[in-house]
Amino acid sequence: MDFLRWLIEAFNSQIAIGSSALLVREVVGNIFGLASAVGGMRRKVWAWPVGIIGNLLLLTVFLGSLFDTDYAANLWGQAGRQIMFIAVSVFGWYRWKQARDGGGSAVTPKWASNKVRLGLVSFLILGTVALTPLFRILGSYEPVWADAWTFVGSLLATFGMAKGWVEFWLIWVAVDAVGVPLLFSAGYYASAFMYLFYGAFTLIGFFVWARAKKEDKPQIETEMPDPTIQTQR
Repeated sequence: MDFLRWLIEAFNSQIAIGSSALLVREVVGNIFGLASAVGGMRRKVWAWPVGIIGNLLLLTVFLGSLFDTDYAANLWGQAGRQIMFIAVSVFGWYRWKQARDGGGSAVTPKWASNKVRLGLVSFLILGTVALTPLFRILGSYEPVWADAWTFVGSLLATFGMAKGWVEFWLIWVAVDAVGVPLLFSAGYYASAFMYLFYGAFTLIGFFVWARAKKEDKPQIETEMPDPTIQTQR
């Protein structure tokens, strides 16, 4: 019990940075998130459970007032997407593990069809419009549409990663473009800096997966079979 109490107090402690402070668990949660992103770029199954740990930690951060921290700004979109991450990550974990256990790689990158791309863009816009009033009622930090955008975009990006669509990296870029200013404004500096780094990292991940997509193409036989070789039946 003493160790558990010490662990809780340590994760509730803050790191002073000038006139501001960072929660230890916010920093640790984002480190797990970064490790998960690296694993995802390398198409490693362990990226999913590592990401789930980070999501659990960050969930308690974005609901600051509920967990008696000095973070007064509740970001319901950011908190809700941690729950969403966990749910979709379980699906991705199962899907990648099943593919790996079947003798192949965890996932084979592929381009989404034009129909799927249109669906993703439409879902991102319509989902943001639909969730903005709900997040405003819940008391999310303004601008509420930005919180809704990051939530819907994160859902699509995580699902796209599970499906193996190369475009999921570009969805993350769109999420970071809105999420970074929002987090800085709300005072979540560790997450904001991490998202800023993610913005560059996701572009690297996009090109890595695009190259892997070409390398994973099945080879096509170009040589004609030797007619002197009899086929056994």
